[in-house]
This record gives sequence, C-alpha cells and structure tokens, in this order.
Amino acid sequence: MQVTETTNEGLKRAYKVVVPAADIEKKLTARLGEIAKSARMPGFRPGKVPVGLLKKTHGNTVMGEVLELTVKESSQNAMKDHELRPVSQPKIEIEKFEDGKDLEYSIELEVFPEITLTDFSKLKLDRFKVPADEEQVNATLEQMAASQKETKPVEIARPAQAGDVAVIDFVGRVDGEEFAGGKADGYSLDLGSGSFVPGFEDQVIGHSVGDTFEVSVTFPENYAEELASKDAVFEVTVKELQEGVPVEINDEIAKKMGLENLEELKKSIRDSQEQELSVFTRMRIKRDLLDILDKEHQFELPRAMADAEFNAIWEQFQNQKENNPDQIDEDDKNKSETELKAQYREIAERRVRLGLLLAEIGRVNEITVSPEELNRAMMQEAQRHQGQEKEVFEYYKSNPEAMQALESPVLEDKVVDFIVELADVTEKEVTIEELMQNPDGDAASDANQDKPKKKKAARKKADGKSKAKKGKD
Repeated sequence: MQVTETTNEGLKRAYKVVVPAADIEKKLTARLGEIAKSARMPGFRPGKVPVGLLKKTHGNTVMGEVLELTVKESSQNAMKDHELRPVSQPKIEIEKFEDGKDLEYSIELEVFPEITLTDFSKLKLDRFKVPADEEQVNATLEQMAASQKETKPVEIARPAQAGDVAVIDFVGRVDGEEFAGGKADGYSLDLGSGSFVPGFEDQVIGHSVGDTFEVSVTFPENYAEELASKDAVFEVTVKELQEGVPVEINDEIAKKMGLENLEELKKSIRDSQEQELSVFTRMRIKRDLLDILDKEHQFELPRAMADAEFNAIWEQFQNQKENNPDQIDEDDKNKSETELKAQYREIAERRVRLGLLLAEIGRVNEITVSPEELNRAMMQEAQRHQGQEKEVFEYYKSNPEAMQALESPVLEDKVVDFIVELADVTEKEVTIEELMQNPDGDAASDANQDKPKKKKAARKKADGKSKAKKGKD
C-alpha cells in the first residue's frame, strides 16, 4: 500500500492511497474460498463448488464486499501510521478501480488540534446554595392541610359559596337530548375546584339546599368530539351543602404523611426544596466553569466542524423564523442577517471549542462512560417514549452516531465533575433570583446547548375534561 500526503494545511489533511491489484486479488480469492466451503450449486456437492466458477457467478458481489473491507482496513492503517486523530469521520472517495488494476482512493479529514490544558486546581468557582424559603414551606403546609380538609353539613341555612361542597343531582341535555356521562345523583361538587365544565360551578354558587335551577354552559373546543363547542343545559338540584373544616397544622398532619412530628415534616419540605434547586445549582456551576474554560483555552478549530455546527444552528433559526416567528429572541428581531450570522458563528465556534476541549480532558485523564452508565442513559431516553421502549433500544444499538450522541452528555458531565473536584470551590448562599441570573447574557454556556429561544408563557393546565366532569366519560 502506498500513501501520499496531498494536503497539510492547518488541521486539514488529505492523502492518496494506492492498494496494489495483487492485494485486492488475494483478498478476493480468500473470500471466495471461504464462501466455497458452504456454497451450494447444481451439479456439485456442498462445499465442492470450484472457486473459479464462484468468481464468475458471484465475483462482482464479493468484489464490492472486498473493496469495502480493503478501504476500511487500509484507511485505518494509513491514519495510524501517520499518527492522525480525526475529529470526525474522514471523507473517503474511490478515484479509480478496474478489475485487475490497482485501487486508488483519497482520504480527507481534519485532525484534532493541539490543546494545552490549564491547571484546573487554580480555577475559582462558586457553588451557589439557596436556603429553604420558610414562606414557601409554610405555604406548602397550608396546601397539605387544605388537601386533607374534612367537611361537615352547613348548620345554619345559607347560599352556597366558593370552598363549599355541594351535593347535587344533575342531568345535562344538548338540543333537548340527554347525553352519556351528563347525569348523576348525589354528586359531591367542590365549588371553586374547576373540576366541571367552565362556568358550571359559578352558577351553582349562590343557590341553597332544595333549589332546582338550570345551568347553561358551552363545552370547550378541545372537549370530547361529540360535545366540543356545543351548548348544554343542566337541570341541577342542590341536595346538601357542606363546608370545610380547617385542618390544624400540627404533629397530627405530619403523622398522616408518615412522619413523626411537624418539625420532621418541615425538614422534609425544606430538603425537597433544596433538592429541586440542586439541579439549577449544578447547571449554574457548570455554566460558570464552561465560561472559564472557554476563556482559558484558545486553539485552532477544525473549520469543517465549525461550519457544520454553524449551518445546523442557522438552519434551526431559519425554521424557527418561518414556523414560529413569535419564539425568536426580541434582540434578534431587529438584527441584520450579517449580524445574526456573526452571532451564530461565534456560538458555533464556542460549542465546537468546548466540545473538543472536554473530549481532550476526558482522553488525557482517562475518563470514560461505562456500559452501565450508557445503559442508564438509554433507559432514561426509553422512558420518555412510553410503549416504544424496545424500538428505542434497537435504534441506539443499530445506530452508532445516535449512541455517540447519547454518550456525549454523559461524558461531558463526568468531565465537569472531575474538574470541579480539582477546582477551588467556594460555597455561597444566594437568593433564587441570583441563582437563576445570567451574569453576562451568554447565549451558549453549555457545550451542547442551543441558543435560548424566547420563553413561552406558562401554559394553562390542560382542560382534560370529558362530558360534564373532568376525566369523566
């Protein structure tokens, strides 16, 4: 095999590889010999088909297999002999091949840049901690108490009000006809809970025990198909009215939750708060670390890799601009295409730089992802696709690129943990607002993070109702 370097510019390399025809023929003959051991053909006993005959009948098919194997093996050997570390899959093109002649093909690739790693022990980081919010703890206790409240019949007759439980009989009709799920006797309706069709509970409020009246509502558009957007009239009779009995916040409420006393319940709530915020604490220290690493390390970037990353970001932006223009950052709406491309180019280069840097730190320090960790990542991904777990596992096992994409964030987190362990970390108590603050408005803190989109308004809870009651058919 003859390997000739044709390009050596920056991180870009290109080679011309020539594999002698004799080597190709040798591999072809060997492969045909393997096939002949089990080949079946009329007129010959199993395993006795002549290699020459197989070459005539199956030569082209087997030659394709041989060429593929030859290119794979020879290109790997060429990169090994030249001590190349490609940053991505090399581009290989067969330039010339005819039966009985040499195989000629080219390899184009970008190599891993030389990276001088900083001394991680000299990095200074703050690990933020948000103390439990006592007001929120008390609010949670009040919610628990409200959820456990008991009711008692209203002793002095009065109209129903929000917070009461009205025991009602009702029957609903659309165009004068009763519909399935629109009738019940002795139903306990928590007024103000929003468990019925919008507007229903409001029309019960103000009525007293013994009242029979009509409630008119319009079913929402996203209701069950047979009732969606239709007007309905319910005949309602109030049979009984109950009022809530406040539950005292004391040791008893804690015992109902399986804890010893109120202090233990409060501690559990505080721990839960801190656990929820720990996710954001980790995100913040990781973001700050990546910002520092990005400033501390400057090296040449593989141009094709940076271009590919930029193109992916730009395509995403263009799709968003066309399909969801309201989700584009306000700051971006008034920028020219030139300004936007420069901004996204900077983001793309940052991502590539951080990705290569973290990979190098992992390589130098022998940080790897174990099969168990990869399986856990696959399991988590499968759980996001209920009912399709088998297909998810098969997809990753048969798709090396997808498996690599699954492994990368796991490795990234392990590298981040490794650096944080070495760094000079100071614990610092902050408010939740300070924790969430983005100090410099960086648009791509994470190595794999997409540019943030405009935040959506919190969605209202899905109606989820069917027939007269939510969740009822």
